Amino acid sequence: MNVTQILFWFLSALALGSAIMVVASKNPVHSILFLIITFFAISGHYILLNAQFLAIVNIIVYAGAIMVLFLFVVMLMNLNAESAPPQKNKYILYGGTIAGASLMLVLVAALKQTTLASQLVETNSGSAGLIENLGKLLFTDYVFPFEISSVLFLSAMIGAVVISKREA
Repeated sequence: MNVTQILFWFLSALALGSAIMVVASKNPVHSILFLIITFFAISGHYILLNAQFLAIVNIIVYAGAIMVLFLFVVMLMNLNAESAPPQKNKYILYGGTIAGASLMLVLVAALKQTTLASQLVETNSGSAGLIENLGKLLFTDYVFPFEISSVLFLSAMIGAVVISKREA
């Protein structure tokens, strides 16, 4: 086993373990922290696949902005295990387990029949996920849609400020 395989299996175990702890944790703050660990492990997988841009965007957007937002909402709402309503029906847990196992079975069966399963992913080589190639494409072939989307985002930001400043 080389270093890439060891790192892949470590990141996979970390992602699966922390994802299970997101669901199993009774404290919502701990669940959010475990979800941040999951996002960092997934970003590690992106780096192994030579997709540095996706890794950085995943860390900035999900582990940074969205998880901080979730954390603030949970802390402002003061959610904890004592304030949670008691669960009245245990059949919901059984139904969820059966539904999740059925979904996993369908996904495994669908992925078994794909032709992409026999192709290998190039790790640490190639230039598919590099930011340099993305920048060249954005500013040559897709410069007009890129500029149109920037004007759209600017108008959305101005609209949000105008709506928030309007007095009721």
